[in-house]
Amino acid sequence: MSNPPELRSLFFPYATRQLAAMKEAGFLVHYTSAAGAANILRSREVWMRKTRAMNDFSEVEHGKECLREAYAGEAGTRFSRALESVFPGIKGKLESAFNGWLPHFEKDTFVTSLSEHLASENELGRLSMWRAYGQGSGVALVVRMTPFESESDALKAYSSPVAYLSRAGFASEFAALAANIEANRDVLSAHGEELTLGNAFTMLRFAMLCTKHLGFAEEREWRVLHNPRLEPSERLRTSVELIHGTPQRVYRIPLESLPEEGLAGMEVAELLERVIIGPCADPILMWEGFVELLTEAGVPNAHERIVISNIPLRI
Repeated sequence: MSNPPELRSLFFPYATRQLAAMKEAGFLVHYTSAAGAANILRSREVWMRKTRAMNDFSEVEHGKECLREAYAGEAGTRFSRALESVFPGIKGKLESAFNGWLPHFEKDTFVTSLSEHLASENELGRLSMWRAYGQGSGVALVVRMTPFESESDALKAYSSPVAYLSRAGFASEFAALAANIEANRDVLSAHGEELTLGNAFTMLRFAMLCTKHLGFAEEREWRVLHNPRLEPSERLRTSVELIHGTPQRVYRIPLESLPEEGLAGMEVAELLERVIIGPCADPILMWEGFVELLTEAGVPNAHERIVISNIPLRI
């Protein structure tokens, strides 16, 4: 979201560090089934689903409990005191706003997930992700970072890296955030109470929704989040779709650049770096099919963008 860079680095130090690191690495990847990948390329859309429909459905509860404990502890006290020293009364406004929206964040957050992609995975992909998301015919869509670096409110959907933390680790990160606030009271004062309150509110929201259990750390996940009641979007279409036999509402991100609103690199031909065909019954047939799909999506030299993983995984 559009935000002065000094406030962004102050309130979101973990995300700022991760984004800087990813600018060097360069790519994210979406692991899905062949059917899911084909649907993305044909429709030029990516679906967002409710967090309660995802594999690790308890993750929002984990983030909420980490946040609750840290905020009630020493780090939370330091954080609140620092804000109050600049804007008396802001603590009550922040808590009232966040607690009022909390049930919505728990029940009506829509997410799509990607993973950090390493150069060492260019030919094989990642075995754990094929097992988790391949469904016997997995495809990995490797994408460029351009849209994730954009400062844009065009979609009212925002990206963030996931932090894999224990409760103690979360408290340590929150303490570092509190120290940031203490050391930069003049920055907050210069930007005013409204902008400070908005950043603090968003920080609590993302801390809850983008913290996962350490056991999932190998996923190296990034999330795109949308909260439709908090920030309705005119561009995210919604529909009820049948997924694994369950009808459920989805929000659909159009793969369309909006440079006039600061959103670049969203067209399929700009966004897609490569496609990795995962372990499956007939990888050559899959390769041929995805050459056609990429060509139809406007990707030049489509046959050069697709590789077949030779991980000998029995499906």
